[in-house]
Amino acid sequence: MAWKVIKSEKDLKNLLLNESLLSLGNGYLGVRGNFEEGYTEDAKTIRGTYLNAFHDETEIKYGERLHGFPLTQQKVLNVIDGQSVDIYIGDERFSLFEGEVLEFERSLHMDRGFAERFIRWRSPEGLETKLHFRRLVSFTVKELFAINIRVEPVNHSEPVTFVSTVDGDVSNYVDVNDPRLASGHSKRLNVTDVRHEHGLSIVRDMAMITNLEVACVTATAVEAGAYIFASHSTDTSVQETYECEGGEAVTFTKFNAYTDTLRHGNALVETGIAIQNLQRDTKFNDLLRAQREYLDHFWSVSDVEIDGDAELQEGIRFSLYQLLQSVGKDPFSNISAKGLSGEGYEGHYFWDTEIYMLPVFLMTQPAIAKNLLLHRYSILENAKMRARVMGHEKGALFPWRTITGPESSAYFPAGTAQYHISADIAYSYIQYYLVTKDEELLRNEMAEVLFETARLWIEVGHMQDGQFRIDSVTGPDEYTCIVNNNYYTNVMAKHNLAWAVKVYRYLEREDDKQLRKLEKKTRLEKHEVTDWQEAAENMFLPYDEKLKINEQDDSFLRKKRWDLGNTPKEKFPLLLHYHPLTLYRYQVLKQADTVLAHFLLEDEESIETIRNSYDYYEELTTHDSSLSYCVYGIMASKLGYKDKAYSYFKETARLDLDNIHGNTKDGLHMASMGGTWLSIVSGFGGLRVKEDGLSLAPWLPENWNGLGFRLRFQDRLIKVRVEQNRIIYTLIEGKDLTITHHGRELLLESGRETVIHRNGSMQKALI
Repeated sequence: MAWKVIKSEKDLKNLLLNESLLSLGNGYLGVRGNFEEGYTEDAKTIRGTYLNAFHDETEIKYGERLHGFPLTQQKVLNVIDGQSVDIYIGDERFSLFEGEVLEFERSLHMDRGFAERFIRWRSPEGLETKLHFRRLVSFTVKELFAINIRVEPVNHSEPVTFVSTVDGDVSNYVDVNDPRLASGHSKRLNVTDVRHEHGLSIVRDMAMITNLEVACVTATAVEAGAYIFASHSTDTSVQETYECEGGEAVTFTKFNAYTDTLRHGNALVETGIAIQNLQRDTKFNDLLRAQREYLDHFWSVSDVEIDGDAELQEGIRFSLYQLLQSVGKDPFSNISAKGLSGEGYEGHYFWDTEIYMLPVFLMTQPAIAKNLLLHRYSILENAKMRARVMGHEKGALFPWRTITGPESSAYFPAGTAQYHISADIAYSYIQYYLVTKDEELLRNEMAEVLFETARLWIEVGHMQDGQFRIDSVTGPDEYTCIVNNNYYTNVMAKHNLAWAVKVYRYLEREDDKQLRKLEKKTRLEKHEVTDWQEAAENMFLPYDEKLKINEQDDSFLRKKRWDLGNTPKEKFPLLLHYHPLTLYRYQVLKQADTVLAHFLLEDEESIETIRNSYDYYEELTTHDSSLSYCVYGIMASKLGYKDKAYSYFKETARLDLDNIHGNTKDGLHMASMGGTWLSIVSGFGGLRVKEDGLSLAPWLPENWNGLGFRLRFQDRLIKVRVEQNRIIYTLIEGKDLTITHHGRELLLESGRETVIHRNGSMQKALI
């Protein structure tokens, strides 16, 4: 059952939630888990189909607009609806909200790559029918979304009619009461082409401002004894009708091919037709086999096995599966905060990618991780322009919220002021290099990104009393904004600066020609490298001698503590119930801040400081952000707080499946899903990637029988198995490797497993 998410609720509230949970995608195309036949007329639903990075621009309206505020924001669009299939049994339209539902189950198959519904339905006039719906978004043909429906009569021989619609008249979902959603601009697409020709339904739309275009070319087929076919077009949609004779089971299949101008140029329809022609002889079961083969390969490296808790096993596999469905795999796309499962945060890419989601792919599917880095590189020029708008003569300030590069955050205190995103991106490049030793990337994209982000810190910071200080920024904690010397920002900037110097010196030694090329391209002067080194070596990292903790910033400890214990439950999340200035005046955290820095750069501080900081900030953290639980869980593992580590892991692993934050209907929390993997591998597994190699410190929660995961590291595949009385490392692929295990060096030999028993004894065996 851990490979299958089952949802059998039929009430409208849970239907909306399950639209997100049962969404399907492949990184390019995403479809929410809507019913093909729709709901009741008064039902609130978010019926959505999305293409990663396909967007329009909308005007940002300010009461008082100041210099540097973005004029427009980007917004992912709900595109052409190819889901709709109405079914008639005789003259009665099938609906789960009419007649009587005798059996109902829907499920998501994470090992097989499809979703399905089983229904036994009795119509208002007593006609009993079995219906079996299956749908998939192909991992091997990225443009393809397919639906398969089997209808079987139980006590009648009435004709069965399928009415399939492809509709270009679509809108985005809005909620004016929730700042995490768009609050307007719902209608952004115009239908430009509608026709039915050569047996295909064709609809084409254009975005109002960007003029990006999307097309859906749809092929349909039935398996029935005899049927009558008809097609009908309106100004915005194409409708196909198959009236099948009754008495036997009939099957209807719908193949939707989506194309857009970002990937396919202007020949959208022609490309869609070509895709359909290539798939002409393909059956739905053929697509299922291709899904299974793709996922067998994915899970062979990426699976995490938990022995002893089926719910948490389901949680980690659900997280990994949804990450795979959402992550961009082409140069045009990244992975948004809600993936391709909903419209929350308008499809924007945040720092969530680098800190929470990229590590999953880096350690299991490095080619996908590289694509995410190359996408960030593709918007480097936008980041440089943003830095100029913000008054910096040099450097790159990556946008807080974006799709193709421009800043889309209208609220600068918790948006643009989070300068740390540039250091986060630099950090991810460094981690990628340490894991892959990709010299080509280092010499080109990585070096340029590190140089430009290092320049930013010299621009925004300054030397004072022999220390390098960074003023007026916001750290990860969005309840504390516009502060001086945020510890997270400063320590990440230090890491960024130090590595920029390191890469420069490396190129001086190893590839002077490439360095000269980069210097010419970026107009880099040698004195800048000296400035980087001086800033890194003298970076001010706030520390309170009395509490023996790293201060979150210069002023944090001088504020009054928020009384979380006496704050009513209905007042959470605080951002929906208190003015930002109220929150800024207190010691209260939305999410991990200093504690996150201690996870990412643990060697900067003593274990005593890390422990004291954890204990202090945990009491003040609301976890109103889904990015928070996992970080506190990981650091609880490091500090030996095993009960806390396990408790936090349970919160993050089931956050969407149990709708813990109450807003899963707007889309899944992709960063939390990345955090679920980190909680296991970096928490229970103790994984850290450092300059001197791979370090692990595994332990097992006492109510589990075992834990297993795999890692890719420098052309090696390592399997880690943790049991109550022993830990087993197996070097499945690649050359011998020395790692650090609980602080001691350990040699892993190729093709052998290394078993370490609780009593400290060790043995090796061939695999």
